[in-house]
Amino acid sequence: IIPDFSAFQESLHQPLPVHLRVNRLKIEPQRLVETLKAKGVYLQRVSNKFDTLYLAPDLESPGRLLEYFLGYVHTQALTSCLACIALCPGPGSYLLDMCASPGGKTSHLAQLMENTGLIIANEPYPNRHVILSHTLSRMGVLNTVAVAYRAEVFPLKQRFDYILADVPCSGEGTFRMTSKRSKYIEREGKARLPELQKRILLRAFDLLKENGQLIYSTCTYNPDENESVVGFLLHNRDAELLSVDLDVQHEPGLREWGKAGYDREIHRAARFYPHQLNSVGFFMARIGRRG
Repeated sequence: IIPDFSAFQESLHQPLPVHLRVNRLKIEPQRLVETLKAKGVYLQRVSNKFDTLYLAPDLESPGRLLEYFLGYVHTQALTSCLACIALCPGPGSYLLDMCASPGGKTSHLAQLMENTGLIIANEPYPNRHVILSHTLSRMGVLNTVAVAYRAEVFPLKQRFDYILADVPCSGEGTFRMTSKRSKYIEREGKARLPELQKRILLRAFDLLKENGQLIYSTCTYNPDENESVVGFLLHNRDAELLSVDLDVQHEPGLREWGKAGYDREIHRAARFYPHQLNSVGFFMARIGRRG
């Protein structure tokens, strides 16, 4: 299912690069680039289209930067940022982040919304609210309220303009064999994840306004957690897949895998591989109500 598989295998032996997202709520990108350059930290823009996303090739400890503590930048996988950009919420929107901690995507969504409207940051585990709240506070986010519901049973009292369902997954895309002791570990309960993911995605769709949009995303390659879950939604709700328009290399969703065949709309989903885009492996689908 992965094109140029030998190049993919080779990429797993390379360390993950340091990508930074400039926080426009506190500083303009060019000013930060010049500030860090004066300190000997050189940033490389990763796309002509997105002026807040940068690669820091020689930066080993971004968390020690004063600019990090001030909330000017956030270390975040490039593909993680792309999920928020693909959702593209506008100012004044009403948005639900269904699985919010540790808050990188939530703070990015607040930035795209210019700190207006309202974000409901849902994190079912109360012990993870500490890091979520810290991230939002450091990044100067003012339009967000944190709640603690299980995503698959989130109350249906209110509908949203935008929803991000970055669901729990097996995390295959985060693996890099960076030392002789590195090995991929199968996560306990992996076989049960697709059922949970399907329930979360169904609830996310039911929470959408008539013209609302949602992003379903994972950091794994497993079609059972990606195309199969999205296909389940298409067969159980009046949903349609919308195109993912991003200025970076990616592959379309799979039409088939093993003995399974998927809905013809699945090609509108996007798969990101580390040998094509030097970041975490990722999957996303942009979804709206049909018609």
